[in-house]
Amino acid sequence: MTIKRQYILPNCTLTLEGFGDNTQAETEEPSESTSISILVNAECHFVGSDRFLSGGGVFFENLVKAVSTYAQEFLSGLSHPHESQTDYPIVKIESLREQDLHRLSVDSEPETGKENIAIDLTTVQLFDLVEAIDQVLSDRNTLPDLSFHIQPVSRRYRKPEEPLVERVTPIAVGVGSLAIAAAAFFMIPPPEIREPKPQPGVSPTETLPTTPQSSPPVTPPQ
Repeated sequence: MTIKRQYILPNCTLTLEGFGDNTQAETEEPSESTSISILVNAECHFVGSDRFLSGGGVFFENLVKAVSTYAQEFLSGLSHPHESQTDYPIVKIESLREQDLHRLSVDSEPETGKENIAIDLTTVQLFDLVEAIDQVLSDRNTLPDLSFHIQPVSRRYRKPEEPLVERVTPIAVGVGSLAIAAAAFFMIPPPEIREPKPQPGVSPTETLPTTPQSSPPVTPPQ
């Protein structure tokens, strides 16, 4: 009996279908504890896209390798050689930097005549797919024989680190400039404060009393 497992994220749904191992009875009703040992089909659906990716065991193994390696490269910012995929379908991811997208493509074997499929993912969709794959690898009841270990990036692929002197120099220059400016500020003499001098005013005009003019003497009539 086919066992179906879904790993649902906000922007991605990963569905796996397969069979249990030979030790489980064929009539046994599948449950959450029933292991999927043989993968028959895997499907990736993304929110906002009508296209989806699907395939069997080889497809899913190549998907795990491609997505995990690309996510490591994306987060570290370091490019390094990827593990080559020898079996079809080939799963690849390339960055579309100008559009801030990630093109996830599946190339089928040329002899089959199947159409190659490509889906452009946002960064949120990409990392929801990474999380879904992570959940599959952590689920002991789903493909227990499948494992993928991220290897640390070799030192030869790391960008040369900026020497300590070069990293510290701008800070030292900034601090030195600040210290010089502060010293120059304290060396400037304080402005001399002078008390305002009274301006010479106009001397007050003395007002003299007005002397009444004497009237001519009046001669009495004789």
